[in-house]
Formats: sequence, C-alpha cells, structure tokens
Amino acid sequence: MKISERLEQLPISRFHYVLLITAGLGWMFDSMDTGIVSFILPVLMKEWHLSPEQIGNIGSIGLLGMALGAVISGTIADRIGRKKVFAFTLVAYSIATGLCGLSWNLTSLLVFRFIVGFGLGGQLPVAVTLVSEFSPVKHRGKFLVLLESFWAFGWLLASIISYLIIPKFGWPIAFFIGFLPALYVLFLWRSIPESPRYLLSKGRMQEAEAIVVKIEEECNVSSSKKRLSETETKELAESVTQSNQAKFKELFSPAFLRRTIFLWLLWFGIVFSYYGIFTWLPSLLALKGFSLTKSFSYVMIMTLAQIPGYFSAAYFVDKIGRKTTLALYVAGTAITAYFFGQGVTAAAILISGSLMSFFNLGAWGIIYTYTPELYPTHARATGSGWAAGFGRIGGILAPLVVGDMIGKFHLGTGSVFGLFTLVLIVVVLDVVILGEETKGQSLEKLASEQ
Repeated sequence: MKISERLEQLPISRFHYVLLITAGLGWMFDSMDTGIVSFILPVLMKEWHLSPEQIGNIGSIGLLGMALGAVISGTIADRIGRKKVFAFTLVAYSIATGLCGLSWNLTSLLVFRFIVGFGLGGQLPVAVTLVSEFSPVKHRGKFLVLLESFWAFGWLLASIISYLIIPKFGWPIAFFIGFLPALYVLFLWRSIPESPRYLLSKGRMQEAEAIVVKIEEECNVSSSKKRLSETETKELAESVTQSNQAKFKELFSPAFLRRTIFLWLLWFGIVFSYYGIFTWLPSLLALKGFSLTKSFSYVMIMTLAQIPGYFSAAYFVDKIGRKTTLALYVAGTAITAYFFGQGVTAAAILISGSLMSFFNLGAWGIIYTYTPELYPTHARATGSGWAAGFGRIGGILAPLVVGDMIGKFHLGTGSVFGLFTLVLIVVVLDVVILGEETKGQSLEKLASEQ
C-alpha cells in the first residue's frame, strides 16, 4: 500500500491520542489568551477611561494580526513543514502575551496585541492540518472536533484566572500567566513528528517511510516493506513534479473555486459572529447592569456549555455528516443569539447564553474538520490558512461594528445580537447551497474528485 493508505487504515493507538493532546494543549493556550483579553477589556475601559470604539480597536487589532498570521503561516507551512511553524507561532504569541502585561498605554497594547494575533492566527490552521494528515479516515472527523474542543478548556481556564486573579491582583498578572505556554514548545518539539504527507510532497520519501513505520510499530501493525516499492516511488515522482509548491491561484482554479467560495463565506460569518459576541461578552453583560465579578461568573458558566457542544458535534460529525451537523449547529447559534439579545433577567441570559455557547463552539469544531478535507496535501495548509485569514476580516470588523453600535449609535444588545442572527442565517444558507459532504472519504479521494 501507499504511505497515505497506510496512514488512513491505521487503528487508533497511543500515538494518535498523544498527538491529539499535544496539539490540543497548544490550541488550549490559544484560547486562554483570547479569553483573557476579553475579560481584561471591561477593566481597561474603567482604568484607562476608554470609549467603546477604542475597546473595539483592541479586539480588532488582534484579529488583523490573526488574518495575516493565518495566511502567511499557512503558506510557509506548505513550504518548510507543519511542525516548525506550529512551534514558532506558539512561542511568538506567548512572548507577546507576556509583553501585553507591560503595556503603558493604548498604543503599546495595540502593538503587542497585533503580534499576539499573528501568532495565534498562524498556529490554528497549521495545527488542524497536522492532525488531519495523521488521523485515520474513520476517525478524522471525531479527532478534529476533539482538537477544537480544547478551545473550550482554554476559555474556561481564562475565566477562572480572570475571576480569581484580576479583581485581586490586577489585569497585568493575567497577561503574565499567558506567557507560560512558551515553555510548552520544548515538550512539543519532542512529541510531534512532521507530517509524512508533507514529506512526500517534498520528495523526502525515506523520512516519511521511517515515521510511518514507527507509528505502525506503536499500533502493532506489521510493516511488510521497509524499502521503497515501485508504487511508492511513482507516488513520490508524481507528488513532487505536479505539486512541489502550493500556488495561491490554484485555490481559484475550476477544481477548487466552489470550495474556496464556500469556505471563505463560512469562515467570514462564523468568525464575525464569534468574535463580535465573545470579545464583547463580559463588557456587554456589564452594560446590562451586572457587576464585573458577576459578569465574569456568568461567562464562566456559559463557557462550561461549550464542552458538551464540542463532544456532541464530535459524535454527530461522523454519524450524520459534516454538512448536516454544521447547518444545524449554526442555525442553533442564530436562534439562541437572538434570544440572548432580548434577555433581561439573569435566568434568560444564562440559559440562552449557555445554549449559544453550546451551538457556536460545536460549529467551530466542525469547521476545523471540514476545511482541511477540501484541499489536497500540497495546498492544504495554504487553503486552510487563506480561508481562516479571510474569516479574520470578519473578526476585525465585528468588534469595531459592535463598538460603533453601542458608542456612536447608542443601540442596545438586542440590535447587536439581531445583527449576529442575520449573519448566521446567511452562513446556514452557504452551508446548504455550497457545502458538500466529506464524511468517510480519504483525503486523497476528496482531492481526486476535483
């Protein structure tokens, strides 16, 4: 069998779980940083006397960095490898997060948040590409949604840190804690091998073979061939000559145009709604009249609802498929977002907010499963990076739009969440009309269909 076929047919083993947990911890640290800044914003609004528009700028500058990071890092990962880029981006955003704690004014914080965003945006599409290229076909959807589920644990950790640290010790300490993930790269470098599919695309057949043989040994699968077969040599030649370097224009070729349009619209709408909602969530609760401590505790409860959202999506994504599950979860987010905006009592806000978190983060897990499946190996990180990068434009706009709606036009949370509901309805239509089902198909088969 070809190396790609051997990877697809491996049984789940300790190797796959170690890979999932190792990459997932990096994912969790990403989320922790995003969560911490959302809790710090209402504090800065009071301490630095910032307007809603300025608070929106802090949220948007990070998303601008994420957009550039996703595009640049995804492209580089298709040239120098997934593992190196994953490690570099993790160190970059960790150090920059620590520097945020030293910010002396709004301008310095904006600079540091841009660097943080660049690292965060660069790591996410590369991590999901790496895990997808190792996961067996029958379990790929579940593994990628479980990878995304670490985001919920990161937000929960940010909620706990913010609840316990910020009121007593101030907001800089929370940023300093965010520096700790840089130490994790030492463990990361030893635990994660480079993707054999990437190595094949670069003609490094012997390295790819060695990695697959080692995994097969861990899985107790006999590897009958340690030397290159004729089929594998042909696979290598075709891989290198046809697609040695991913081209951006290929994403818009007739083979991938529909998929690219579908993914870019999908990412734009989901990122717009997510960062518009969750970057502002503690501040919006404060504007509803809740105390800072009460707002933090409510967000913590809503964050807990993200965990079953991920796990339920992980179950359904390989049972009823990516397309149907995604459409249902986005629709659920749209409905609950509307009722959250209309809520006035604590009970209504907690129930609708928890359901909104449940559906929204479940949808995120499916997106990270769906995206890398729609491009071939040589363009997978590039395609995923550009989709995420375009989506970050929505993330850049959302905090600014919310800031203007509240500060300039004096609109309430009902109008704000009404906007999110409309955007999410458009996303549902995008999934239904342009989406295609990828459940149970190998990455190579999905690429050959085009």
